Amino acid sequence: MPSASRVAVGRYLFSGLSLSVAGSINKIDKLGDAEYSDWFGADSARYYGFDAALNFSFADAFEKPWAIDPYLGFGAGRSWIKYGYAKGFNTLNANVGFKFWVMEDRLAINVMSAFKSGLDDTYSQDHFQHSAGLVFQFGGKDTDGDGINDDKDECPMVPGLKEFNGCPDTDGDGIEDAKDECPEVPGLAEFNGCPDTDGDGVEDRKDECPKRRGPVELGGCPDRDKDGVADKDDACPTQAGDPNLGGCPDADGDGVADKDDACPQEVGTVANGGCPEMSVEVVEELNSATAAILFTLGSSALNYEAKAVLDEIAQVLKAYPTTYLEIAGHTCSIDTYSFNQGLSQARANAVRQYLITKQGVTPSRLSAKGYGENEPIADNNTEAGRAKNRRVEIRIKE
Repeated sequence: MPSASRVAVGRYLFSGLSLSVAGSINKIDKLGDAEYSDWFGADSARYYGFDAALNFSFADAFEKPWAIDPYLGFGAGRSWIKYGYAKGFNTLNANVGFKFWVMEDRLAINVMSAFKSGLDDTYSQDHFQHSAGLVFQFGGKDTDGDGINDDKDECPMVPGLKEFNGCPDTDGDGIEDAKDECPEVPGLAEFNGCPDTDGDGVEDRKDECPKRRGPVELGGCPDRDKDGVADKDDACPTQAGDPNLGGCPDADGDGVADKDDACPQEVGTVANGGCPEMSVEVVEELNSATAAILFTLGSSALNYEAKAVLDEIAQVLKAYPTTYLEIAGHTCSIDTYSFNQGLSQARANAVRQYLITKQGVTPSRLSAKGYGENEPIADNNTEAGRAKNRRVEIRIKE
C-alpha cells in the first residue's frame, strides 16, 4: 500500500530484552495458492494484523555499540482477512531482523522477516510477513549528561566516556578510573595505570630512583660499576666491589675495603684496620733476636752487633705497620736502684731512637720504658746472668 503499512512501539526491559506491539495493514492477492479473482471475484483483499513479541537484541545484551544489531523475537498475534467481511485467526510468531544504526541509539533502518503460524483450522494460514522501515529510539535518563543513558551507564552519576560504558578516565591514559591505581597521573596498562617516568620497567611508586633508569632487582636504581650494589647504596659507585663491603673493592681479600684498609696490598684483619697483626710467635721471635742486643755495664750505647740486629728487627716491624710496640729496657742489679732505673730508660730510648732515625719506623708506633733491675731473666749473682739482664725487650702495646 502507498502509505506506511506497519507501525510498532516497544519498550526496553533488561539484558537485551524488549517488548513490542505492532499493527499492520496490507493488500493481498492470494490466499495460499489461490488467486482472489478465482475465488471471490475480486482482485485483492485487505489483510490486518496485530502482534506482540518479546525481542532479544545481541548488541544490547553484550552492551556493545554495534553498527549492525541483529535480533530474534517470539510472540503471538491475530490476523484478519477482509473480502466483504473479515475472517480472523490467531498466530504464533517467530521473527528475525537487523537494525542498521544511522544515528547510534537514535535512528536505524530496520529489516525484519516474521513467520506466522495459524492456530485455527478453518481460516488460518501459515505465512511470512516481511518489512523494512525506520526505527526511532527515544527516552532514557542521562543523569551525568555524558550522552550515555543511565540504564547503560556503569557510572551514571559521573560523566564518563563511551568506551568505558560511561565511566571516567581522569588522567586520559586509556584506563578507566575504576581500574586505574593512579587515576590522577597518566600511566601504563602494564602497571594498572601508574607511571614509569624513567622507563626502566619499575613503576614510579615502587621505584627508589624514579627519575634514573636502573634494573628491577635494584629497585629501579642505577648501578654504574655493575657490582650488584645500587649507586645510592654504593660507597664506591665507580669501582666494582664486594656487596658485603658497601660495593667497595678489597684487593687483598681480607674483608676490609681498600678505602679503609691501611694495608690494601697485604692480608690483614678487620680489627687491625686491614693490616696483618703481630702474633705472639712473632714477638717471641723478635725478643729472641733482641737477646743479642747486650749492653756493657753502666752503658746505653749500641754497638755494631746491636745495630745489625735492630736493622733486621726493623724489617719485621715494617711488615706490621699498625702494631704499636713498647721497647722495654732492663739492667742487672749492680749499682743503686735509682741509677739502674734511669739506665734502663736510656737503653730503651736508644733502641727506639735508632729504629726511628735509622730505619724510618713511625715514632707514634714505638714507646720506651725502663724497668730497672725489677725484671731479671737470669741470676744476678753471676757475671753471665748479669750480662743477660742488661737487655731490651719488645712488647705489643695494647
